[in-house]
This record gives sequence, C-alpha cells and structure tokens, in this order.
Amino acid sequence: MTTPRFMPVGTLATVKGVMPPQLAATGAEMVLANTYHLHLQPGEAIVAEAGGLHRFMGWSGPLLTDSGGYQVFSLAGINRIDDDGVTFRSPRDGNRIVLTPERAMAIQMALGADVAMAFDQCPPYPASEAEVEAACRRTHTWLERCLASHQQPGQALFGIVQGGCYPRLRAESARVVASMNLPGIAVGGVSVGEPVEEMHRIVRQVGPLLPEHTPHYLMGVGSLREMAVAVAHGFDLFDCVLPTRLGRHGTALVGGERWNLRNARFRHDHTPLDSGCPCPACRSHTRAYLHHLIRAGEMLARILLSLHNITQLQRFSNAMAQAIREGCFAEDFAPWEPHSEAAHTW
Repeated sequence: MTTPRFMPVGTLATVKGVMPPQLAATGAEMVLANTYHLHLQPGEAIVAEAGGLHRFMGWSGPLLTDSGGYQVFSLAGINRIDDDGVTFRSPRDGNRIVLTPERAMAIQMALGADVAMAFDQCPPYPASEAEVEAACRRTHTWLERCLASHQQPGQALFGIVQGGCYPRLRAESARVVASMNLPGIAVGGVSVGEPVEEMHRIVRQVGPLLPEHTPHYLMGVGSLREMAVAVAHGFDLFDCVLPTRLGRHGTALVGGERWNLRNARFRHDHTPLDSGCPCPACRSHTRAYLHHLIRAGEMLARILLSLHNITQLQRFSNAMAQAIREGCFAEDFAPWEPHSEAAHTW
C-alpha cells in the first residue's frame, strides 16, 4: 500500500452506498471498520464463520478495525468508564455491554482485520487537564493489557496517543506509546470539537515525537488542508466519514471546495462536475443531471457523489505521494490552501 493514504470508513463492513469494486476503482487501498458496531450487529462470531471480515464484506484489500475507543467519546451519554473498561447500554435493546481491552482484542482477532487498534479513552473537548491526564493513564494501561492479550499472527496492533490539547500530556503519551515498539502508532483525540488551529498545533508537536520507521495514523481527519499539514509533519494514514456523509447530503468536493448541488445555479450547467476527475459522476454525467437527481431524491445521486468525494481524497493522497517522491511537497502542499494554485494541479 502506498502512503499517504485516505481510508474510507466502512463502519458496519460497508462504505455506505458503494460496492467493493466501485470502491477499489476510486483508488482506495485500505478500509476502516468498527469493532463496537460490528460486535452489536451482526456479531464477531458471524463474521468469523464467514471466514473473516475480508470475505464477509467482499473486500480484498487491507482492513483496519477501530477498537471502540471513539465510541467511549461519542456515546458518552450511554456509557460508564472505570479502570477496567467501559460499560455501555446497547442503543439497540438496552442490554449491558462491557468492553475491556481484552474484549476489544478478542473481537478484533475474531474479525480478522489486518490492523487492530488498541482500546483507548478519547477525552472530549473541552476537558480539564486532570480529566485528560486520567484518560491518558487509562489509555497507557489499557495498551499494556491489549499487548498482553493480542495473539493474532499477521494482525498488526497500533497504539494510540492521547493528551487532548495539553502539550505536556501529548508529549508524555507519545513517549509511552512509542516505547512499546509497535508496528504503527495513531494519534487520537483530534477532530473532536477543538479549533482547527489546535489540531494543527497537536500535529506539529506530536508528529516529530513518533518513531520514524512506523506508519503514523491521524484518526478522524479527512479534510484536504488538515491532511496536507499532517503529511508535512510525518503522518501517513487518515480516515473520516466526511466524503460519504457529504455525498448523501448532495455535496461534492471540488478543488478543495464544497459544492451544494441542490443550488439552482447547477440546473442548466451541462458541464462535468470536475473535468479532471475519473469517477463515474464526472466521466459520464453533468452537473445539471446530478442536480436533478438530488432534487428528485434519487438514490443514484448519493452513490455518484460518494464515489466522487472518495475519488477526490484518493487523488489528493496520490498527488501528495508524488510530490514527496519528486521532492516538491513543501512547495506544493505545506501548507495547502484551498484556493491556491496547488489546489487545481492534482
């Protein structure tokens, strides 16, 4: 797999509205699925019976499973955290679900993805320094327990750096996670409501602290400028629900901008959405047709725009990789501005 690379999110073993062959055609090489949600439905035993997540969802490329740590943050209203793990109330039936580091590892081993993520506590923004310090302590202890219980040859285990917006805690977390000699390291606790300038500051601080010869994964980030800033500071992998979520709501990513194709200005526009894009929406259809599909509520609009948006992020990833190979990344992409000349050259 080439890096830098954007990973589309397939939470429930599917990237919404996109078939695996279509997804591969966008240039996507790796897909993210979610431990917590797959545990709820259909259950890791069903996936294991099918021969693992690759066969179950029909995706032959690399797969990464998030550990459920993000749901500790996003489902804070229905969970309780202690040093042992997290107790959830199922949003489906109200049943009690206990997720510990050991359980998160067992589920991910049963799912059989290529990369498993350590179970962590992602603190909210804002949170006090004491609250974030407690979350870091749990994250580091849980990582040790994940390492002790992870026994899946061929499945890489990535640790996660936390620390919120506190430089001291970020530095300490990076030191602890790096000391574990893992095959990859992620940085979490970003894109959780903090100002974008704070995200940039965290990326600039933590990137140089991570081991040089392992992949660096910035979790939950998929906007062009933030990806470029992160790549400039040593990050390789990214994921976000943004491209398909925008597509489902009639919005296309074009040259770093977001175009709402519901707008009347597209009604008589018979030009391609982006003449340089090879996706089906741009290759075979016009802005006017996409506008019509969206206004008519047709499912095809969501599919085409999701494919287009994923393709845009893959093209951007490829352009960054090429610029790195050619030695001109700093000139073209760091920092990348949506309206700069570089925005229209990839």
